[in-house]
Amino acid sequence: MKLRSLASVAPALLASFLLTNSLSAQNTSLLGKVEIDGSSTVYPISEAAASGFTKDFPNVKVNVGVSGTGGGFKRFTIGQTDISDASRPIKAKEFSAAKDSGIRFYELPVAYDGLTLVVHKSNDWVDHLTVDEIKKIFTTEGAAKTWAEVRQGWPKNPIKIFAPGTDSGTFDYFKEVVAGEGSLRWDMSTSEDDNVLVTGVSGSPNAIGFFGVAYYEENKDKLKSVAIVNPELNEPVSPTAQTIENGTYAPFSRPLFIYVNAQSFRRPEVKRFVAYYLLKAPELASKTGYVALPKTVYAQAMNHCRGGKVGTHYLTDEMEKRSGPVTELYTPATLVD
Repeated sequence: MKLRSLASVAPALLASFLLTNSLSAQNTSLLGKVEIDGSSTVYPISEAAASGFTKDFPNVKVNVGVSGTGGGFKRFTIGQTDISDASRPIKAKEFSAAKDSGIRFYELPVAYDGLTLVVHKSNDWVDHLTVDEIKKIFTTEGAAKTWAEVRQGWPKNPIKIFAPGTDSGTFDYFKEVVAGEGSLRWDMSTSEDDNVLVTGVSGSPNAIGFFGVAYYEENKDKLKSVAIVNPELNEPVSPTAQTIENGTYAPFSRPLFIYVNAQSFRRPEVKRFVAYYLLKAPELASKTGYVALPKTVYAQAMNHCRGGKVGTHYLTDEMEKRSGPVTELYTPATLVD
């Protein structure tokens, strides 16, 4: 089935999958527990999904933890959780660990995020940053100690840096984009809790930090987002729903995922929760400060679940990393199990 056709039947397909039996009957009879852990970036979406689902199905307990993308995959790949929240695709070593444990999984994109750089609200000199200037601040090679070292004319105030912890998928994504094969500096204040980063930046006039756009939207009264110069357009672009979706907020637009244990998916409570999640994902993404994916992607995700299509689209058969827009990569042709 072509993606366009999938998009046209997506709402009906999802609703049918969710409501195999009458909803009222399931309200009273569906029992069990769904265990989720992983990304702090994806947490607000999963928590919102859990909250809505348990209102409809009060006898199902949904636990949502926050141990970072890497920490979540450590638990997921040994069968400790049913669902792993991830702000980046699964890595080759995590894929191998899952395979060694006999864990097969569904890879389901749920939203777009724009990794957002923020400074203190009173900062009146940083209006935008180029990727090269970001490298000066965050990499071991650049390691700027003052703002004056980043751009001529900026104050000689010392830079205070706040960043996600190394178990975070946001850290991994930022490192890949900014440092490549190099390293991020070691003297940053780090935390797996994005709220700690918000507190750090908002309490330090010379600070800079980064996290998912939703945490900025929640705290925009005390933080200032920094426009990023798009390398191709050579123009500063701020993180908005439109620029994140159309990709002009480059290079920091990215998809967010949930990974579902295929064995767990056979349990009625997990199957219904995942169906609910995908059905509500566009609405939940918007409500939590993220951006909905195209309908074709959600339809393809549910088609994977219905058809038992497990594996990842982000690794090749040789376990090399595969990159590209989610709309191009997330097709049956790229699936590797």
